Amino acid sequence: MTQLDRVLYTGRTHTTSGGRDGTARSSDGRLNIALSSPGTGGTGTNPEQLFAAGWSACFIGAMGLAAQASKVALPEDLSVDAEVDLGRLNDGYALQARLFVNLPGVPRDVAQSLVDAAHATCPYSKMTRGNIGVTITLV
Repeated sequence: MTQLDRVLYTGRTHTTSGGRDGTARSSDGRLNIALSSPGTGGTGTNPEQLFAAGWSACFIGAMGLAAQASKVALPEDLSVDAEVDLGRLNDGYALQARLFVNLPGVPRDVAQSLVDAAHATCPYSKMTRGNIGVTITLV
């Protein structure tokens, strides 16, 4: 198990007993959202969407660090589309995910090296590695 040398930030949330149909709010008040189970008529978001948003944002940050180290300028209109699937296995529920990375104007070989470096260093990528199915595609 990974042990951090130094904690840089701790995100704290409180989620009500409704779980997937409850509410979640952060200790600093910046996040205050309704939750709804996927596929229901609820108006809230769900954990899979939150995970997809967090991972894609973190992945962009990791690509920025890789680009800086390689002295490559990232395009302003770069994007990462994330898809997180919730599904069933014999022993319960599981996730799988796909990231679609768009680096317009960056030569494909350079873009792929940035994606590879980001996937090697992004904490979300590290957390999922070997635990869920992940596909990362450069588009």
